[in-house]
Amino acid sequence: MYEKEIGQLQAMVDESNRIVFFGGAGVSTESGIPDFRSADGIYHQQYKYSPEEVVSHSFFMRHTEAFYEFYKEKMMVLDARPNAAHLKLAELEAAGKLTAVVTQNIDGLHQAAGSRNVYELHGGILRNYCMDCHAFYDAEMVKKSEGVPRCTKCGGIVKPDVVLYEEGLDSRVTDGAVRSIGAADMLIIGGTSLVVYPAAGFIDYFQGKYLVVINKSETARSVCADLTIAAPIGEILGRVQV
Repeated sequence: MYEKEIGQLQAMVDESNRIVFFGGAGVSTESGIPDFRSADGIYHQQYKYSPEEVVSHSFFMRHTEAFYEFYKEKMMVLDARPNAAHLKLAELEAAGKLTAVVTQNIDGLHQAAGSRNVYELHGGILRNYCMDCHAFYDAEMVKKSEGVPRCTKCGGIVKPDVVLYEEGLDSRVTDGAVRSIGAADMLIIGGTSLVVYPAAGFIDYFQGKYLVVINKSETARSVCADLTIAAPIGEILGRVQV
């Protein structure tokens, strides 16, 4: 299945030397991490507060304990492992074919697979900092803490290094992502519905030769792709030869 499309994808990969991958939640669902917007995603489940409200800066500040109750249960999946998509992207980078991964995900699975040049647009759950003294804490400390995690040095609230609604993206990360996409000769968009902005707008900086979309469902915006494959990202990328 998908032999024709994979053949086309392979030919594009073989011809390209500055590939950039732009991905979203669908990349990690094959590792058992729930997404937000699919039919059975987090946004369609019932909570006391809407997920959009919970993962906002104002909610974090006003209802920190309720935030962490949701965050630890639904967003901190620490036993997840990289899948075929993560591993293939790391392999392409090691072979000198892929220059960067730009991800909307916060799970750290690209780095766990071996990818080195990763731009995490929305931050990552593996990094956590005291809001007062800026001491660093790992994800295990946050996950195992009772209620709101507190700094062992000063007692301040520990906040995950993730970009919540109402917060701006890190300019150093966005600059690097934009430069990488702008210099790419091939852009692969995978596992994202292109709903979340400003991240979804980054693909407009692509001026290269091949634009590929690999996603199980249609994207929210038309991107005039040279190749579109409606399938799970790991299933397709896993069959690309390096």
